[in-house]
Amino acid sequence: MTDTGREVADRMAEAALTWLDSLDDDQRTVAAGPPPGTGEAERTRWFYTPTDHGGLTFHRQRPAQHRLVLRLVASGLSEAGYTTVATLLGLENVLDLVEGFSVNWGRERTRDPGMYYLRVFGEPGGPQPWGWRFGGHHVSLNYLVVDGRVAATTPCFLGADPAASPLLGGATLRPLGAAEDLARDLVRSLSPELAARAVLLDRAPDDIVTGNGPRIDDRVILRSELWRPGPHTPDRAGNPATGLHGADREAVALTPSPKGVPGAELDATQRELLRALLGTYLDRVPRGVSPLPRYDETAALDAVHLAWAGSTTAGEPHYYRLQGPRLLVEWTNVQRGGNHAHAVWRDPETDFGGDVLAAHHASYHQR
Repeated sequence: MTDTGREVADRMAEAALTWLDSLDDDQRTVAAGPPPGTGEAERTRWFYTPTDHGGLTFHRQRPAQHRLVLRLVASGLSEAGYTTVATLLGLENVLDLVEGFSVNWGRERTRDPGMYYLRVFGEPGGPQPWGWRFGGHHVSLNYLVVDGRVAATTPCFLGADPAASPLLGGATLRPLGAAEDLARDLVRSLSPELAARAVLLDRAPDDIVTGNGPRIDDRVILRSELWRPGPHTPDRAGNPATGLHGADREAVALTPSPKGVPGAELDATQRELLRALLGTYLDRVPRGVSPLPRYDETAALDAVHLAWAGSTTAGEPHYYRLQGPRLLVEWTNVQRGGNHAHAVWRDPETDFGGDVLAAHHASYHQR
């Protein structure tokens, strides 16, 4: 039996309250944020770099509290989603090895699995909207609960550096590998005519086009904006996060009318690939709140556009996105020689639940 949005919200509220009740006054001052609808500039400010995401870190908590943090995180994810997120946290130790345990940005440890932050906004389980955010390097989870139901699960960002790591016995650890392979299989299956429309540029942007903006628009996100200003923030030039300028930037720029090839022009096998690819993003959250069943409908899948940039050869830098009504997915694997993946799922209409929150407040104040 599939959980409903209300059942998922109830589990979130119970886990959030248990965690908050475990905190002392100093911890709670950092962990608790204003209710949704007030202080929105902070609630909707999100990052995916190893910067201050806002909230209480693992370092400022006892081990028993770490467990409560992860219990809340698990309440907002599917089992596969939780396993992936837990793997990404541990991947910081692998990245430290890749970099020779030598990167130093002026804090006690740079690649740090303890530097993940949790903040709860408002009162969990109460009559008013509330939400929570968990994030750190390559993870940003954002949730809003309104009228006892999960109203928003985006932005939802996962990344992996390295994207592929060796395991014993010749196996390879690729936490986000399916999201890469399915997309490549799909674009490589296109006819020459469709491929010419799907591939927007022969080089890939350095990062996702929308960056970490609180809203999805056509503004150019600078590299410096990917970090919260602070004493341990590395020096970042004011160049576009994508590294693209001029005609190249315009070629991959997000537009209200999606670029690329729509699902309506794909054959049956390609449509199955497209829906499976959507699942690698939308199945991150519990089934009761995932929009994936929407794409069982022909019209919904027809409207999803695939666009690509860069090489279609495995192991080489590339970018893709899926865009449709209430859907934006972006992927890039460019840095570290094509071994550093970013994968974000967003809802252009209601990231952070803004429209649902506005409707709730309008209804509440009319009573």
